[in-house]
Amino acid sequence: MTSTTDAVVSPPAAVPAASSPVPRSAESRGALLGYLGDTLALAGRHLIHLRRSPGRLVLVTMTPLVMLVAVGYLFRKSMNVPGGVPYEDFILAGIAVQVGLSGVGPTAIGVALDLRHGLVDRFRSLPIAPSSVLIGRTLADLCVGAVSLTAVSLVGLAVGWRPHEGVLRTAAGFAVLLAFIYTMLWLGILLGTTQKNVEAIDGTGALVLVVFSFLSNAYVGVNGLPEWLRPVAQWNPVTAVITTCRRLWGNDPSGAAGSGFAADHPGVVATITLTTILVIAVAGSVRGFEKAVGR
Repeated sequence: MTSTTDAVVSPPAAVPAASSPVPRSAESRGALLGYLGDTLALAGRHLIHLRRSPGRLVLVTMTPLVMLVAVGYLFRKSMNVPGGVPYEDFILAGIAVQVGLSGVGPTAIGVALDLRHGLVDRFRSLPIAPSSVLIGRTLADLCVGAVSLTAVSLVGLAVGWRPHEGVLRTAAGFAVLLAFIYTMLWLGILLGTTQKNVEAIDGTGALVLVVFSFLSNAYVGVNGLPEWLRPVAQWNPVTAVITTCRRLWGNDPSGAAGSGFAADHPGVVATITLTTILVIAVAGSVRGFEKAVGR
């Protein structure tokens, strides 16, 4: 007799539900937020260091202030500006651009020293984009430039400068100056990532300040320069920025920017030249930084 044994059938094991995929938009948002967080954290690091060693702020501020007091105030009666514009009004835009020009050297030296002392090596093992390191520095240095520009403007008001075109156009002029300062900071980053010799960087930064200031209409109109230098001054991007600010502030005498397309359309020339410089400087800086840190 054959006995039949009923097999005990266990219930099937529960299959874990498949995790739903993360949408690409959420991943992109998370990556962007992480990138912004890294950038702001690095900018904060530079600002904390600046608070402990404020020499850079003093240097960037004092250079244009000395020129403003020495030339714009002490020698103002010796300067003849066409159109009856007071020299205090005429010179402030030329002095303000020096905030950007004088920041090229210190920014380049700071980057070169970071690379030399191995500070950036700490970031190699971290998931930080090289561009966030550079943008963090430029944002911190832009804050320095904004403080210096504020100091120059206040001293300018004290010695007699006045805007004459209303609040919005005055603010637009300062926005142009901040854009110029930020572009010059990237030029400093490019110099610091490609030139490792601090002494050479210091000399190059001083040369940029002197050459671009004096080969422009910062102190005198273009027509007051030697005839063979006038085309150089007219197409100097510094001249375009200065003339744009003067026209926004109502401080631009007739003929101060020379004649031709660059003099008639300084805003267009400033936009094209600064954008070109910024794109080249950013691309070269990121590439040089990646090469320096071995990424």
